Amino acid sequence: MTHAHDRALPRAVRQAMPMARDVLEEVAKLHGVCIRPIPLKRLDTVTGKSEIIDVPCGATLDSKCPPCARRNKQLRKAQCREGWHLDEEPAITPDEPNEEQRWLVEFRADYQAQREAAEKAGDDTTDLDAIITGLDEEINAAGMRGSVLGRATAKRSRSTRRRQDAPDLPKRKMTNTTLGRTFHGPDGKVYRPSLFVTLTLPSYGKVRDGVPIDPDTYDYRRAARDALHFSKLVDRFVQNLRRVAGYDVQYFASVEPQKRLAPHLHMAIRGTLPRAEIKQIAAATYHQVWWPQADEVVFDGDHLPIWQDGIGYLDPATGEVLPAWDEALDALDEDAEPLHVIRFGEQVDVQGVLAGTPDADQCIRYLSKYLTKSIGDALNGGQAQQQHAARMLDALRYEPCSPTCPNWLRYGIQPKDAKPGMLPGRCRGKAHKPDHLGYAGRRILVSRKWSNKTLTEHKQDRRTWVLEALGQADDRTDPHRYIWRPVPAGDANVPPLAVRLLRSVHERQRWRAHLRELEARAAGQDLSATEEMGRAA
Repeated sequence: MTHAHDRALPRAVRQAMPMARDVLEEVAKLHGVCIRPIPLKRLDTVTGKSEIIDVPCGATLDSKCPPCARRNKQLRKAQCREGWHLDEEPAITPDEPNEEQRWLVEFRADYQAQREAAEKAGDDTTDLDAIITGLDEEINAAGMRGSVLGRATAKRSRSTRRRQDAPDLPKRKMTNTTLGRTFHGPDGKVYRPSLFVTLTLPSYGKVRDGVPIDPDTYDYRRAARDALHFSKLVDRFVQNLRRVAGYDVQYFASVEPQKRLAPHLHMAIRGTLPRAEIKQIAAATYHQVWWPQADEVVFDGDHLPIWQDGIGYLDPATGEVLPAWDEALDALDEDAEPLHVIRFGEQVDVQGVLAGTPDADQCIRYLSKYLTKSIGDALNGGQAQQQHAARMLDALRYEPCSPTCPNWLRYGIQPKDAKPGMLPGRCRGKAHKPDHLGYAGRRILVSRKWSNKTLTEHKQDRRTWVLEALGQADDRTDPHRYIWRPVPAGDANVPPLAVRLLRSVHERQRWRAHLRELEARAAGQDLSATEEMGRAA
């Protein structure tokens, strides 16, 4: 609402005034308050009390909420720092199952037996399947990981014989450790160096300032497919690295965009190997994409497959059913060629890093440099780079990004789990979005035994520190005490966003004032102690 005194001012003066709501959002950002909180209803199973709690959106990396993005960036930096130069093995021992967990698995066993008996008798198992699905969800909710049945379907395998155009790699006997070698200096000091490695993709054509010199000869198709499957190549590199190193190598890595818009990898590695071996591993690493061929267009324009309930997609001209995804894979014989083979480029940078040195801090900053930005945010080179990105998106438009991608219809194959309404070029997958430019994998890659802590535990460390500084007890409640439910849109019990932001800003101001008071009190006590020591001397 515009106040009367505002209307009395000249229009130009009023327009120069900042909007109060915009100032509120800016103040919230300065105080580290989430500007997109999610209201959830929390039911206390002990007291029966129900209340609405604002939960930070918690979005990571390319978050539209800067405070949450910065907070997650700081957590990731702490996680990287704590795990890089460990000198003791991280102890990861699963908890013993409790009575509730044992009972749930026993109950699950009874229903599994009933289902198998019903299936053997030829009876309908729909109701039993629904009960078992619910039990599996309860098992996970009770604090157990994975599924009691493990992998539900058989893994499709192909020959593991190495390609003839890839060099062989040495293989050392594995030792049960995650720590690297130590070195003794002339003065008897023990050093445990680690590595910082940067891996890039190959060239697709000459570029200048991140833009192809000749877009017509730039290999956009290869660039698109490399971006789509880059995460698998990184997995292969880690596997090869561990085979050559001879121990369970741990790593913290981030995937970031180069100026030419291709993803590349920065990796902090615990322990050290000779630089020549790292480069040899990178040169010998490849990933083969064993998918059906997607080079020959079968359906295009108005000539597209049609959906028929109970059958799937049909050829509009002949009525023939398109081969399903599994059928298309089965048709790949031993002489078939992979759809795509992805490799790293020749540029491999390897640096040795010691704990506690400026180099280590610099590498951690470098690892987290782009963590609050999306890959698409690298588009800062003006119109030429925008056009380069547009050509990259055109190359990605009809590339299948996964087995479930609608683009498979263009090449005469039904996507996995096909459903009506699919259209080639209209995939909603993350890889096809402008902000991701083909890379749909995780931006942060952390091995299981890196810091011996999950990201949630790192958050708890920060919470404990704040509570201790405020002089409050860190009373951890039973995680199963509360039941959380989403709040329907338009719920009258949820105050407007502006009111919730004002409350959060006030709470942060109160916390900070208390912290400043405690710091001043501690500084005064230190000064008094120093003066007392002076008088005693």
